[in-house]
Amino acid sequence: MGPAEEFSSNSSSSIVNFDAKPLSVFPPEEDEQDMSNTAISAPIISSYNEKIRPLLDAVDSLRRLNIMKEGIQLPTIVVVGDQSSGKSSVLESLAGITLPRGQGICTRVPLIMRLQNQGPYDKPEFSLECNGKIVHSDEAHIAEAIVAATGEIAGTGKGISNKPLTLVVKKKGVPDLTMVDLPGITRVPVQGQPENIHEQITNMIMEYIKPEQSIILNVISASVDFSTCESITLSQKVDRTGQRTLAVVTKVDKSPEGLLEKVTSDDVNIGLGYVCVRNRIGDESYDEARKEEAEIFETHPLLSKIDKSIVGIPVLAQKLTQIQANSIARNMPDIVRQINDKLNASVSEFNNMPRVLSSSAEVMTTFMRVIGSTKDSLRKILLAGEFEEYPDNKKMHCTARLVEMLNSFSVELRNCEENDSGDFLVEELEILEESKSIGLPNFLPRNAFLTVLQKRVDKISRMPVEFIEKVWDYIEVIVITVLMHHSSNYHQLQLSARRATNNFSAKMKEHSVNRVMEIVQMEKLTDYTSSPDYMSEWTKLMSKWDTFLENVKEHQTFEIGLGGFMDAKFETSHLSKFSTQSLNQAFDLKMRMIAYWKIVLRRLVDSMALHLQFSLQNLVDKEMEAEIVNELMDPHGGGLERLLEESPSVAGKREKLSCSINLLRKSKAVVAKIMDNFYVTTA
Repeated sequence: MGPAEEFSSNSSSSIVNFDAKPLSVFPPEEDEQDMSNTAISAPIISSYNEKIRPLLDAVDSLRRLNIMKEGIQLPTIVVVGDQSSGKSSVLESLAGITLPRGQGICTRVPLIMRLQNQGPYDKPEFSLECNGKIVHSDEAHIAEAIVAATGEIAGTGKGISNKPLTLVVKKKGVPDLTMVDLPGITRVPVQGQPENIHEQITNMIMEYIKPEQSIILNVISASVDFSTCESITLSQKVDRTGQRTLAVVTKVDKSPEGLLEKVTSDDVNIGLGYVCVRNRIGDESYDEARKEEAEIFETHPLLSKIDKSIVGIPVLAQKLTQIQANSIARNMPDIVRQINDKLNASVSEFNNMPRVLSSSAEVMTTFMRVIGSTKDSLRKILLAGEFEEYPDNKKMHCTARLVEMLNSFSVELRNCEENDSGDFLVEELEILEESKSIGLPNFLPRNAFLTVLQKRVDKISRMPVEFIEKVWDYIEVIVITVLMHHSSNYHQLQLSARRATNNFSAKMKEHSVNRVMEIVQMEKLTDYTSSPDYMSEWTKLMSKWDTFLENVKEHQTFEIGLGGFMDAKFETSHLSKFSTQSLNQAFDLKMRMIAYWKIVLRRLVDSMALHLQFSLQNLVDKEMEAEIVNELMDPHGGGLERLLEESPSVAGKREKLSCSINLLRKSKAVVAKIMDNFYVTTA
């Protein structure tokens, strides 16, 4: 079984009925008030951890697999707060361990805290996971280990990094929670911090709290105005209704005044409510801290008025556990659906990728297929005028573009004559004067006509060459475009095909230029046409002789009136000094040249068109394939075996898809294990 077939096996099988609804992960008889009443004296674990644990393990496994790089967001409790808000103290109370303390930012990387309750006889376990490494520690040294790991990630200064560090705490009495602790918001950089530290931290926080699956645990000090707290402002940007924001109010013993009004009025939309806590102080043990916390909320004249359902670390632990479990249960069907959809899409894309060529026979077959399809496409767009393959790309509508170029060339040739300046008949009179010979005076010297003709041909001699060069530059682009399209999956073939196209295009351009120059030279060599248009045109023009002679005698302007530049009016006053015989010969020479020059220009354009059509036919039928074969068969270049090499982009895409499929299949296996325990199919 090949990689694609292996990946596609079972990829379309359903893991879960998406009409299914989650079963409650909490005992139906246990409401929030009952839970809060028992939480004060109970360890900070819930009685339903055994139901939550598989869900949380599944999500943690997906997080370790880094499923989020596939665009699948996981339910996450994100802990945010201003610097010195008591965020670390809250997390310490939940985890029952000491976290790094000190001045400035203590949390410099996203710290994923995985808390797992253990049985009464299990030994506590503490470990850090980062960069594929797992470092084990103990409770006394875990803070030092976090500092060391943070330094390895973010450097030894006071800067931050978005690369996460995972802390695993397995200990009796901790709630089953996974949280992401982010750096506290600081506004003024201290020595060793970058100037934009505030922007870096807020950007990191927004990245984590923006997904709809994130639960925002906002830690705020009782001493501040909640409405001006920056962490509240950030959470409001992504959670306007507060439906996924829970607030933890710390330092209640230091600022008890007005706290009851703050947490009951909810002016800042904390949809999941508030929990007021009193954190551990000094050298208190965690048990002592819980007793002190319970006592202060029972006996303090102001704090005792706050409802017991929203006070204390145990209540916070149970609320977080419940919110987390409900969030996971609510989002799991969509996570499963996304995994299945992305897996199916990735497998389909992988299967549609080009085969890896493994033999000379496969290489030759592929080469002939690419050349054949390229020739078919070029035959359609260069010769037949079809452009179904490129309906919206007018540049690839080649026959239309070539006709446009020919028409433009024809107009330029005519305009070259129309833009001619100078006194009427002066050039002809001068050439006739220099062509005199011993003989009868009423015969027009043929060499005079050839002289005028050669001067005219010289004047436009570069235009056909420039036109043919322009056409071949265009054709080269077209051929390369079509070749690159049909060989897009074969990097080495593209390289060879591009070199070969450049080679044969240069050769054909050179051949065409030589051919065009030959045509131009032929036009200079002699004056000949079998077209009856020459005589009929000359006869019409000569019928204007009497009018012209009269205009000369009366110093009036002369207009031939046959279209084109001859519609212009010409001064004749400068011709009165010449004899009638000289004027007659010059006029005759001019009219012969006008009649013949039309045929010359038409013949040049027709010759260009016929030569191009013939050259394009040769290109498609012979030249292109022969040149590419020669290029590939060059023994110094590696020959056809070069086609066995996959392009970096295709190889990279294949590797990326393979990794994605493996990750998604592992993720599918993870969620498959727990779905049947928490979802049932409903009618």
